Amino acid sequence: MRFHVLTLFPEMVLQGLHTSILGRACEQGLIEIEAVNIRDYTKNKHKKVDDYPYGGGAGMLMQAQPVYDAYKAVEERIAGPDNEKAQEGQEDELANANKSGKPRVIYLTPQGAVFNQNMAKELAKEEDLIFLCGHYEGIDERVLEEIVTDYVSIGDYVLTGGELPAMVMIDAISRLVPEVLNNDVSAEFESFHEDLLEYPQYSRPEEWQGKKVPQVLLSGHHANIENWRREQSIKRTKERRPDLYEKWKAKNE
Repeated sequence: MRFHVLTLFPEMVLQGLHTSILGRACEQGLIEIEAVNIRDYTKNKHKKVDDYPYGGGAGMLMQAQPVYDAYKAVEERIAGPDNEKAQEGQEDELANANKSGKPRVIYLTPQGAVFNQNMAKELAKEEDLIFLCGHYEGIDERVLEEIVTDYVSIGDYVLTGGELPAMVMIDAISRLVPEVLNNDVSAEFESFHEDLLEYPQYSRPEEWQGKKVPQVLLSGHHANIENWRREQSIKRTKERRPDLYEKWKAKNE
C-alpha cells in the first residue's frame, strides 16, 4: 500500500512515520510513504505558496496552483503508463472516462467526517491514498473542489496543520495492511472490534504492588478466559464509552 502526503513540512511526516512498526513495514516493502513538498511546485521564485484571501479576513490562504500541480505529479506516478494519453493532450477525455477511478484524496479538516476504525478498514483496501495537509487559514476552495474525494477530521478541535492528522490516519490504516503487525490477529481483536473496547491485559509478575492477575487468566481454561475477556470488554465499554455500548447493545438485542 502506498501513502502520498502533500505537505509544506515533509520532514515532519517522514521522521514521524519511519520509526517503530511502520518503519519496519516500509523496510520490508509492505507499505510506502512519500512526503511531497508542495513548495517544490510553486511558480513563485521565492517558493511562496500562500496569499491573502479575497474578501479580507485574518491570515493567509494556500494557493490553488502549487497544490494542484503537486497532486498532478503524484497522480501521474500512480497512473504510470496509463497516463500517456493525458500527456498526448487528451486530458479531458481521460478525465471523463476515468473520473470514478482517480486516487482517493483525503483533505484533513475539522469540517470533515470524523475518522474511526470502520473508515480505517475501508481505506486500507486502497492501493494508493493521497493526503492533503493544509496550513494557515486553509486552502483555496477551487482546488479542493477539483481534487479532493474525502474530507476527514480526527476530532472536533483545530490544529496548526494537517500533518499530525495524516500521520494518525496512516498509522491506523497501516496496522490493517496484511503482515504489518507481527500478529495479524491483533488488528482484528483490538479496541472497537464489534464496537467494544479491548479487555484489560496483564503480564509478569503475577503480583505487582499488591495487585494480582485475575485468577481466570492463570487457569489455562481457554473458553473461560474468552468469556471473561468478552465480559470485561462489555463492562469497560459501558463505563468508558456509553455511546459505543448503546450501539453494540442495539445490534445484539
